[in-house]
Amino acid sequence: MIFRQLQDPESHTYTYILGDVDAKEGVLIDSVSEQTDRDLQLLQELGLRPKLILETHVHADHITGAWKLRQQTGANIALSKSSCIDMADQLLGDGETIYIGAIPVKTIATPGHTKSCMSFLFDNKVLTGDTLLIRATGRCDFQEGSAEQLYDSITNKLFTLPDPTLVYPAHDYRGFTSSSIGEEKRFNQRIGGGKSKEEFVAIMNSLNLAYPKKMDIAVPANLRCGSTDIL
Repeated sequence: MIFRQLQDPESHTYTYILGDVDAKEGVLIDSVSEQTDRDLQLLQELGLRPKLILETHVHADHITGAWKLRQQTGANIALSKSSCIDMADQLLGDGETIYIGAIPVKTIATPGHTKSCMSFLFDNKVLTGDTLLIRATGRCDFQEGSAEQLYDSITNKLFTLPDPTLVYPAHDYRGFTSSSIGEEKRFNQRIGGGKSKEEFVAIMNSLNLAYPKKMDIAVPANLRCGSTDIL
């Protein structure tokens, strides 16, 4: 198995490559439009043919590279069926298993940051998107977000995974690259330490975060899988 974590320095977001060496199949998760050439070159160097382009959710901080990648490789675009994006090739439900070569990847619906958030579990790793971050969680104040729903997604789904499961988020602003379920259950400042739903909701309602700089451009494009043809 090949697993790579890549960063876009402007948006502080992570893109992931997962590949089966024997089958020569790969998947890109949470690509960034400006990094398309880099990602395609790396796939070629690793000897992987992209089978799927996965999204953990409809991003607000960057335009996905999914559309460009599909045009250049023919790979299918897939994300949660809750996104209701008709330009995607495949809409995924909770608890499905998709295969990259012989590698099973389980889908876990984890709404709350947005209604369409989905995590991907494989091997001993879970890609959590913006649902569970390192020592934090995604915000809940746009795209039909819900702090109550986010709490349930994390505590009832992600926190039930084995403690050694490695956590790989969609972004980090402090330089952290990965964590574990056990660490986040203990040390996550928003939801760790056994916080109640009421405590979590109060924390989320008091964040007063700045409006994402690229949201007005990114969300409309990402609702079209990254296509900017009509924008």
